[in-house]
Amino acid sequence: MVIVYTDRRLVGERDLAALAVSVVAGGASRVVLREKDLDTTEREALADRLRAEIGDLLLVSDVDGAHRDAAGTVVGRAAHSPAELAAAAGAEYATLSPVYATASKPGYGPALGLDTLRRWCAEAPVPVYALGGIDTPARAAECVRAGADGVAVMGVAMRAADPSTVVSALKEAVWNSRSSR
Repeated sequence: MVIVYTDRRLVGERDLAALAVSVVAGGASRVVLREKDLDTTEREALADRLRAEIGDLLLVSDVDGAHRDAAGTVVGRAAHSPAELAAAAGAEYATLSPVYATASKPGYGPALGLDTLRRWCAEAPVPVYALGGIDTPARAAECVRAGADGVAVMGVAMRAADPSTVVSALKEAVWNSRSSR
């Protein structure tokens, strides 16, 4: 599974809705609208536009890190610690970050690394998707071999000339690594 977070500031002059369609075509299982700098009206309008293109695959991240569907149901949660992973109980998944140093959110905190990812995944009450600095299929594979159920990405997909191909390669790496564990 590959989850793609949005960041419209990284897409240049490209249309974010078209990019969302592209990552879904590449195999993204979810697209999470992050855009926390927008006011409520702007975020809702953007969510409506993206939902018109990709339907129920769109989730919207709220200020507490909950990923909500169109009905407001919490589907996933962002986590950065064991306590936040535990708080995700009842959700379908949690993203855990930052696994690696990341260009998209520099200074967010020290990278957790694969050993921490392994330990925290083993204790998590929900499937965990590694996030942060996952910019190659090899890194996606490392995360899955360490215990993640999938990966979540932002920058690598938002900056890509061909986001569909990038997501497809990540999905293949996740799939191959899951089937070999």
